[in-house]
Amino acid sequence: MTALDDAPRAALDWHRAGQGAALATVIETWGSAPRPRGSQLAISSEAKLVGSVSGGCVEGAVVAEALDAMGDGKHRILEYGVSDDEAFAVGLACGGTIRILLEPVGGTLPEDALAEIVARRARSEAVGQAVDVETGAVRVLAADVLTDRIREERSGFDPDGKVFVTVHAPPLRLAVVGGVHIAQALVPMARLAGYAPTVIDPREAFASPERFPDTVLVHDWPDEAMAAFAPDARCAVVLLTHDPKLDDPALVAALGSDAFYVGALGSTRTHAKRVERLRDAGVPQDRIDRIDAPIGLDIGARAPGEIAVAVLAAMTQALRRP
Repeated sequence: MTALDDAPRAALDWHRAGQGAALATVIETWGSAPRPRGSQLAISSEAKLVGSVSGGCVEGAVVAEALDAMGDGKHRILEYGVSDDEAFAVGLACGGTIRILLEPVGGTLPEDALAEIVARRARSEAVGQAVDVETGAVRVLAADVLTDRIREERSGFDPDGKVFVTVHAPPLRLAVVGGVHIAQALVPMARLAGYAPTVIDPREAFASPERFPDTVLVHDWPDEAMAAFAPDARCAVVLLTHDPKLDDPALVAALGSDAFYVGALGSTRTHAKRVERLRDAGVPQDRIDRIDAPIGLDIGARAPGEIAVAVLAAMTQALRRP
């Protein structure tokens, strides 16, 4: 079964199977819309669907337009007004206007361009799909020209307002150092929020399948584990052991990476000692200042589950409001 967010692969598979296929992309939307810019929907000539562009408000109309586009091979810009009543029916606060770019595969969306996008996504590489909305011309962009867009997977128009870039970023990842009670609450929460979590702890009794089912577990020493994990701009790192022998090596590695969030458990006093150790180890102050400690948003959390909520909230804030 094709994943909800794998509309490009679905469109390519249908096209290669001899069916017509089209790819619809949200290029403009309103505040309460359920799907952001860059969201995609694949439609086959048999009206099969993978993905979503509006959560149910306009999909039916898009399918009808897609069948026409498959016939003439030309791209289209679709614009729909969603009434308040229609929006309320799918759980939204209000209606608005949505614009959608519709591209027939094998027409204005060449098969080779779509195949390259799918291949890069399969390798967990960042890739951009740049489309001139006037001519329909498509370019595939590599990660090195998407630097400022990758972390937030921020799709949108170039400054000229003519080229829309859909960003396909690698999955969000989370490294949790320390298989403690907080981690047991945080890992499933993070998974629901779209992260692929990894628990790092050389103490196998802590990082065990029984405590963390269906989770990648690494029992190497944290500095080796972090080197293998290789945090990037789509990664958060959370340190929960309370043990400097475990936390500090992982912290040094994380602070030298592009991880968008680095948080460490501990009181203000504990963190002051941590800062002193890092300075003595030669870590620059600007890197030390990146640490979120005491960890998480200050919501008065006490129990492990509450602390996990605070940590996930801080991660979300760092990702969405840098």
